[in-house]
Amino acid sequence: MKKIALCPARMGRPREFDVERALDAAMRVFWTKGYEGTTLTDLTDATGVSRPSLYSAFGNKEALFKKALDRYAREKLAFIDRAIEAPTAREVAEDLLHGMLDRLADERDPKGCMGVINSVACGDEAEPIRADILARTLAIKAALIARFERAREEGDLPEQVEPAAITTYLMAILQGMALQSGNGAPTEELGSLVTSSLALWPKA
Repeated sequence: MKKIALCPARMGRPREFDVERALDAAMRVFWTKGYEGTTLTDLTDATGVSRPSLYSAFGNKEALFKKALDRYAREKLAFIDRAIEAPTAREVAEDLLHGMLDRLADERDPKGCMGVINSVACGDEAEPIRADILARTLAIKAALIARFERAREEGDLPEQVEPAAITTYLMAILQGMALQSGNGAPTEELGSLVTSSLALWPKA
């Protein structure tokens, strides 16, 4: 487990902090308060790390946010990559929607989606963050379009179904679920949305 040595303690022994634990704490602050709403005091209070040591370990606030977002994508959104590998287009949609539902229903974590919450940041300070989140979103969208193009070529989707359009539809549902969850929508309500959306999925 990686640790960073801080300033020497009184007896000459270096104090250390757990980098992964600090990053997890920072991720949860950004997730809860958003990039713009998070202050350095929030981050130092949550991580238990002084401002100079935080800068030394992670860089500035923007760099720390991006590392936290990497952690979020790796730990909380792994279901997306797995879903894209599903054998049929419908199973891709099922795994994505149910994966998001499970993610949002996890009471151990803050509500909503960290990426969606921060994509609506509007200040100049947040522009690089919005651009980074947009780039990540576009990468997921491109992967889904490619997957649905293959599905149509294999006869798994009807010819009249446009891969880009059905991808936009699916991502709109996912993002809508995240926003509604962040606003307090109960899991049962989101589950009904998943069921209704899958009922409309085109049959080959």
